[in-house]
Amino acid sequence: MPFGQTVKPSAAEERGMTDENARLMEHVLLPVANEDDARATAEALEPYSPEQVTALYVVEKAEGAPDKTSPEHSEEVAEASFDAVQEVFPDAGTRTEYSRDVVQAIFDAADDVDASSIAYRSRGGGRLMHFLSGDLSLKLVTKAELPVVALPRNS
Repeated sequence: MPFGQTVKPSAAEERGMTDENARLMEHVLLPVANEDDARATAEALEPYSPEQVTALYVVEKAEGAPDKTSPEHSEEVAEASFDAVQEVFPDAGTRTEYSRDVVQAIFDAADDVDASSIAYRSRGGGRLMHFLSGDLSLKLVTKAELPVVALPRNS
């Protein structure tokens, strides 16, 4: 480099991020459960300035029983959730998956979109809720093959 010439810092450097942290935020898969959750999760992710975001809504299919919600209702919830994410990240991609295994659907979607990380916000709940759900958060963070970012809850 010639004397006196300056190098423009990368977007990550401008945000004060290391290369490793910047890689985490290259392409974030953002699983969401409903409109309120989508908005809160996107707002929790916003301070980390991800380069690209893909919102994911998983329709949980019932095993050997009628589905928990009608396809029309599931599509309405997904669209409202995506709209809420796009209020914060206007260029966010969207994806809907149908699966009996929500966590595996998240991993499959992350692989399909080549996500650099999965960011989620714990939905809370007591021991009974964790027992009934099979503790999706625990499965998400212990079985992932890529980084999982647990976003802070402000409420």
